[in-house]
Amino acid sequence: MKIGIIGLPQVGKKTLFQVLTGHEVNETAGPAKPIPGTADLVDQRFDRLMAMYQPKKETRARLDLVLLPKMEQEAIARGDIFRDISDVDALCHVVRAFEDEAVYHAAGSVDPLRDVEMVGDELLLHDQVFLEKRIERLETAVKKVKDERQQKELDLLKRLQAQLDNGAPLRLLTLSDEEDLLIRSYPLITRKEMILVFNVGEDSLGDTSLLDRVADLCRDTGMEAMIVSAKVEAEIALLDSAEERQAFLQDLGIEEPALQVLARLCLKALGRISFFTVGKDEVHQWLVRVNSPAPVAAGVIHTDLQKGFIRAEVIKYDELIAYGSEAELKKAGKLSVQGKDYIVADGDILNIRFNL
Repeated sequence: MKIGIIGLPQVGKKTLFQVLTGHEVNETAGPAKPIPGTADLVDQRFDRLMAMYQPKKETRARLDLVLLPKMEQEAIARGDIFRDISDVDALCHVVRAFEDEAVYHAAGSVDPLRDVEMVGDELLLHDQVFLEKRIERLETAVKKVKDERQQKELDLLKRLQAQLDNGAPLRLLTLSDEEDLLIRSYPLITRKEMILVFNVGEDSLGDTSLLDRVADLCRDTGMEAMIVSAKVEAEIALLDSAEERQAFLQDLGIEEPALQVLARLCLKALGRISFFTVGKDEVHQWLVRVNSPAPVAAGVIHTDLQKGFIRAEVIKYDELIAYGSEAELKKAGKLSVQGKDYIVADGDILNIRFNL
C-alpha cells in the first residue's frame, strides 16, 4: 500500500519527502519520474513502549511513499502524472501556505484554497475524460451484443459520471463489493483517499484558522487536512537526540509532532491500524487492515501463527500506561484472553498463543 505525495511546483513536497524517508532527493535531467521511499511510522506509543520494556531490538512499522512529479502544465498535458497517481493507493497533497519572496509560485501568488481547488479540478477532469471514453465504448458494445455484465458496468459508470458532473469526487460514493470489482482496475483518481497537507511558515504553526477555512470543503469532498512546516521538520530531523527534538517542539508550543499526525492520517487513508508485540527481546509495531479479526493480525506476524491460532492475550495500550507496567496490569486483572472472533483495535498489544 503506497501513499503518493503530489502538489504544484515549489510547495515543499521534496523537503517533506526527505524528512519522512531520511533520503536526499537529487534532481535529474529529463522528464521527472516517481521516486519511491519508505518512512518509519512516527508514533509516540511506540516510544513509550520502548522506554518501558528496554528491548534488545526495535522495529517500527513503515509506510511506503512515492514522491510524484510536480503538477505543472507540461506534465498534465502529457498525462504522465495521472498514470503515476493511478499507481498509488492514497494521496497526500502538499499545499503551499507560506510566504517567501525568494520562492516563486506557479500561479503568481500564495492562495492555498485556490491551489486545492485547482489540483482537485484537474483530478476530477481526468476521471471525467476516462469515464466518457469508456461509456462510449460500452454503449457501442451493448448495442451489438446484449451482455449482462457490460450493462451493469455501463449503468455504474453513468452513475459515477453523474457524480463527477456534480463536481463531487468518486470517494464519496458507497459501492457494493460487486460494483467495486467491476471498476477496481480502472485509473479513477478521485476514488482515492486524499490528505491535504498545508505547508506553513514557522510563525503560523499554532494558527489553525486555515484548517477552519477548509473544514467545509474537506467535509463535502471527503478529505482530511493538517498543518506542517516542512522547513521546521527538516530542522528537527537534524537534532541528535529525542530529548532535543522534544524540547524544540515544546519551545514552538507543539503538543503532537506533525509527522505523527501525518502518519495517523496516512494509516486512516489506507484503511490500516497498528498493533504491537512487546518483550525484552523486541518491541515491534505491525500494520493490519481495519476490522481484522485476531487470526488475521497473527498472520501479519507469521503465517504459522494464523494457521495454528488458539487465542490472543490482549493488553490495551492506555491501560498499560495507566498501570505503569505489565506486571501491575496483570495484577489488576486487565489482561484479556480473546478468541478467533476478536476484532483487533488500534494500539492493541497482542501475545498470540498457537499450536501447529
